[in-house]
Amino acid sequence: MAGATTTILDSPVMRTVSNRASVTQFLAAPSRHSIVRFSNTSVRCMAKKQKPLESVATPPELKSNPTRFSDILAFSGPAPERINGRLAMIGFVAAVAVELANSHDLLSQVSDGGVSWFVGSSVLLSLASLIPLFKGVSVESKSDGFMTSDAELWNGRLAMLGLVALAFTEYVKGGAFI
Repeated sequence: MAGATTTILDSPVMRTVSNRASVTQFLAAPSRHSIVRFSNTSVRCMAKKQKPLESVATPPELKSNPTRFSDILAFSGPAPERINGRLAMIGFVAAVAVELANSHDLLSQVSDGGVSWFVGSSVLLSLASLIPLFKGVSVESKSDGFMTSDAELWNGRLAMLGLVALAFTEYVKGGAFI
């Protein structure tokens, strides 16, 4: 506090004050108990009128009709990119984990029985992703805080690019990346 007091006292405005002791006493006053209480003062708060509950729209997660199959799986629908992104995230992590454990490249992983694992996990994740969409629950309604639907989309896109880059690098290198 002493450094702030000297800076204020050295300003051009304060140099015109003749009695620096009274200024220092004025600036140091909040540290003492000099707050005056006003007992006859009251504070009132009034809220704005709100709309009645009947006119409030229902949240997007509670749609009355389930969405049609053609709408969900349309090119610009909610399912294709999310499902592909989720599969790519699982596939990228699995490919790197198997490569670290066994030092097999991506092509040898696929030829050693990886196709059946891929098909099984694809069916399971696709069904798990489609069931809430058919019930009318939107992906945006369940995203909150750090885990947003946009973050999932970007992670899926990066995982798709990562799988392509891993396959291309292993093809050019002629063996496992790691």
